[in-house]
Amino acid sequence: MQNSEKIALFIDGANLYATTKGLGFDIDYKRLLKEFQGRGNLLRAFYYTALIEDQEYSSIRPLLDWLDYNGYTVITKPAKEFTDSTGRRKVKGNMDIELAVDAMELAAHLDHIVLFSGDGDFRPLVESIQRRGVRVTVVSTIVTQPPMVADELRRQADIFLDLAELMPKIGRDPAERAARMQNAPSFLHRQAAPATVGAGAADDDDDDPADR
Repeated sequence: MQNSEKIALFIDGANLYATTKGLGFDIDYKRLLKEFQGRGNLLRAFYYTALIEDQEYSSIRPLLDWLDYNGYTVITKPAKEFTDSTGRRKVKGNMDIELAVDAMELAAHLDHIVLFSGDGDFRPLVESIQRRGVRVTVVSTIVTQPPMVADELRRQADIFLDLAELMPKIGRDPAERAARMQNAPSFLHRQAAPATVGAGAADDDDDDPADR
């Protein structure tokens, strides 16, 4: 990336959370923003996630509030709950359409889009954006087993950036997280109810309030 490039970040929240969980580290979102501000003219940083409404405590809400006040544009929608054929409660919430529409609308004003997702469903979006003369970097990982990025998405991207390589620049110090959680209210220490869902994450996945 050149420093004069106009850049926007598009973060598939559930997919990125599942990827960092697979790699065993937490993202410091302040450091992430600073890293890409140093790579060009960062115009926007979008964070997409579905939310389960009407639950006692959603573990992702502190993260979303922090992002909203610290340079990110947060896009959410309610997740849908249903019971499958075996009687298990399932949660579905896919933000692919919202992310794709925003990326297509902004493409004319950008030189470079950075997509934080390994979801192969985004391959046609990446190809369409490239036809408009915009370069696309995909951020995910091939380090995990199985890899978190779909092969067709990785091949379509102009640049593939492995999240494992970014870890030293955007990762949170584990000791810092432990100290923060030790001082957190007691209800944060229990297993939180599911909060984020979407492509690349388990149906009953959740985010961590300390992951910001």
